[in-house]
Amino acid sequence: MTTITLVQGDITRQSADAIVNAANSSLLGGGGVDGAIHRRGGPAILAECRALRASQYGKGLPTGQAVATTAGELDAHWVIHTVGPRYLSGEDRSDLLASCYREALRVADELGARTVAFPAVSAGIYGWPIEDAARIAVETVRAARTAVEEVRFVLFDDRAYEAFAAQVG
Repeated sequence: MTTITLVQGDITRQSADAIVNAANSSLLGGGGVDGAIHRRGGPAILAECRALRASQYGKGLPTGQAVATTAGELDAHWVIHTVGPRYLSGEDRSDLLASCYREALRVADELGARTVAFPAVSAGIYGWPIEDAARIAVETVRAARTAVEEVRFVLFDDRAYEAFAAQVG
């Protein structure tokens, strides 16, 4: 059974087998969590992302999918990049958001990762309401068939932490 833990803080300061990056489809860095992971992890992450773009992800990583690279200078073995959907009112894209968590856990299982740190995917610049993002994340992780022993949600602020705590119970 997978244990879910919550931490308020900076995901780039976590020690885990894998850290999940809320990436953009280019895989070449960006703002928010993506930019922070690339900055703290150093050039090795970007180099592997560029190699992925030059091979199987020439058009970018599709929304809801996940792929791993080295973690560079982070205190982890791998970074699992996943592209969350942008929130669009009037269009239910929750299946794509759930896919980010499922696919990241699938990649973690392939790698043999036992501890995985996740941000609140899509809840930042992509505009997903934090309460709904928390519900989808926690429900998806609880339902996943995975060998990952600990999923750690690393939440940046009080509001996100409280939204996830309400779902974890």
